Amino acid sequence: MRNILLMSAAAVALAGPAFAQTPSNILTPERVFADPALGGPVAKGVSLSPDGELVAFLRSRDDDVSVQDLWAAPTGPGEPYKLIDARALVPDAGELSEAEKARRERMRISARGVVDYSWDEQGRYILAPLEGDVFLASRADGSVRRLTQTPGDEIDAKVSPLGNFVSYVRDQNLFVLNLTTNRERALTTDGAGLVTWATAEFIAQEELDRDTGYWWSPDEKRIALERYDESPVDVIPRLDITGGGASVVEQRYPRAGRPNAIVELYVQDLTSNRRIKVDLGANRDIYLARVAWSSDASILYVQRLSRDQKTLDLLAVNPATGASRVIVTQKGDAWVGLSNDFKPLRDGRFIWSNEDSGWRHLYLYDRDGKLIRPITEGQYPVLDLEGVNQQTGEVFFSASMRDGHELPIEKQLFRASLNETATPVAITPAGGWWNVSVNGTGTAYVGNYSDPKTPQQSGLYNIDGTRIRWIEENPLNAQHPFYPYVSRLREPTFGTLQSHGETLVWQMKTPPGFDPSKTYPVVMQVYGGPSGGGVKRGWAPATDQLLTEAGYIVFRMDNRGEGFRSRAFKNALYRHMGTVEVEDQVLAADYLRSLPYVDDARIAVMGWSYGGFMSLSMLAEPKMGLTAALAGAPPTEWSLYDTAYTERYMSTPQDNPEGYAASDIIPKLDNLTGRLLLLHGMADDNVIFQNTTRVLNAMQEKSIPFETMLYPGQRHGVRGNPRMLHLWRTYLDFLDRTIGTRAPKAD
Repeated sequence: MRNILLMSAAAVALAGPAFAQTPSNILTPERVFADPALGGPVAKGVSLSPDGELVAFLRSRDDDVSVQDLWAAPTGPGEPYKLIDARALVPDAGELSEAEKARRERMRISARGVVDYSWDEQGRYILAPLEGDVFLASRADGSVRRLTQTPGDEIDAKVSPLGNFVSYVRDQNLFVLNLTTNRERALTTDGAGLVTWATAEFIAQEELDRDTGYWWSPDEKRIALERYDESPVDVIPRLDITGGGASVVEQRYPRAGRPNAIVELYVQDLTSNRRIKVDLGANRDIYLARVAWSSDASILYVQRLSRDQKTLDLLAVNPATGASRVIVTQKGDAWVGLSNDFKPLRDGRFIWSNEDSGWRHLYLYDRDGKLIRPITEGQYPVLDLEGVNQQTGEVFFSASMRDGHELPIEKQLFRASLNETATPVAITPAGGWWNVSVNGTGTAYVGNYSDPKTPQQSGLYNIDGTRIRWIEENPLNAQHPFYPYVSRLREPTFGTLQSHGETLVWQMKTPPGFDPSKTYPVVMQVYGGPSGGGVKRGWAPATDQLLTEAGYIVFRMDNRGEGFRSRAFKNALYRHMGTVEVEDQVLAADYLRSLPYVDDARIAVMGWSYGGFMSLSMLAEPKMGLTAALAGAPPTEWSLYDTAYTERYMSTPQDNPEGYAASDIIPKLDNLTGRLLLLHGMADDNVIFQNTTRVLNAMQEKSIPFETMLYPGQRHGVRGNPRMLHLWRTYLDFLDRTIGTRAPKAD
């Protein structure tokens, strides 16, 4: 599970035949879900070429924000230019295969056109999958070459490290295309039915943040590839309901406490075509968490996670024989968190992070897994290892660092050292939220920055923080799509509450023209589950302004279990989800009611996925005293959800029956304190629709009035401007009738 109201009288104005027109500076749902996007020109997936001379990025089209093209900009003088025009190459995009639809759903990709791309390590080519086929752009002459045109979709396409081959998965098998001879070769041929090669299985994609199932060696001589067999996995018949009818999908869905797919790892020699099996140990009921090659291709590193996720082993594998040995082990009393921080160095050493100190930090190890020294330390977590300059020994990482009085709501890039454990030095300035991508040599980075007053900006920077050029400056000036509404933009205030010795951070936005002598209804936004948290000093979605324009205070607090915090903070919900999170949100509701400008009889909550679960749980908690809840795609009984996510935080239903029973929504429905709006996609393959139908049935059996909105053909999220506009019109209407101007007045 990866982390996804009242309109003003002038905006709605439905009371008579002659109604007032919405003032031009008031944001409406119709404008939010229209083109061009209100966030302005935003560069996505920005990366530097290996030689540092070109920046590539994805940009949504002005005429259709749902379609992306591939753009490039020189790092020196010169203007950005379109490298791959999605509509020109594939003017009539057809239906994607079910495998590609599922993969994109796992990766939370909703756009069409160019949704991904990759460089070869020489920087000669950019590979871009486009609508099921593969295209190759040449740096030398700017030409774009179509590599495939087949009935099946080519997925997870990659350029080999030296740029001699392109690889991809089609029809559950791995293929390699020689770019010199243009000859395609199948490396596997028996992928079919329940057996799939070179693709991450469902649970790895959805819950382990691993989206690929094969890995090129740096010398292009070998490929490590996964094989998975879903035959042990339970078949969960899923009714896939669309606007044109319904079909039954026999989905292989690994529910908590039930069998997973059998996953194996192989190494295939491209010259001899010999394939050997990697020794992952005698216990087959494990997770293949991460795979990486050493710089000289002599070692294949494999991270093996135990089924209970309390033990993470780093295996060093001989790629010629498949023999493996454990060189480092991480353990946790609750669970061991995964990261993408493993980095092999040219001299044989490697960097890896762990939470042994109580906070995630980076450590340097020798070739055999012996700890050399900590690279970072302190009362803050490293969020990501961003890059290494192996010549200077500089290590670059991102963190929400604080010095005791600051809140962990900002993100910056820092510099540390391989050679000593020293105080990190900030590279990017404080004041907002930075997402960065450091180049392979550690000499430059692409930085994406935003704050509450600044929409996302993208720039190219020297590693010392000096900006080389803008990629997308995106100034909030008169030409910006959001500019007509900026005068009514409300900046958030931030604060803290204390719970069981932990500091909880919150943010609040008040309506335009806010008068503290008056009282206002409140919409609490919630996710609540294990995630990066929602409270941050960054540019907010335009939907927040829809709520403030409608007269609502918008409030969000990260409870224990979510946010970039310590291991203890995250582990607080272990084995009893739906308890400590709700307890913390009760504190938030009590705090809101202590404010003189909050109408304590008009507080609602809204959330999706885990946030939907929280919305239901909070509405059923008498101490919250909520008037309304909007719950989207909620897991309502955790034994219905998948293995890796649920067992990580709850153990299995067999081992923790009390925890599962206590988190079930159904027994709590008699305690609902207000009105409920329940929403779900009718083709959801993640939080299966049964989670909602069991609540529908129970509410009807109890004769409790409620409202429902279902979305045919939609999976775990609602996609596309028309449906998103409908969703938000539904939200606003429901809130208006429950806590807004059309709500029943208190006696």
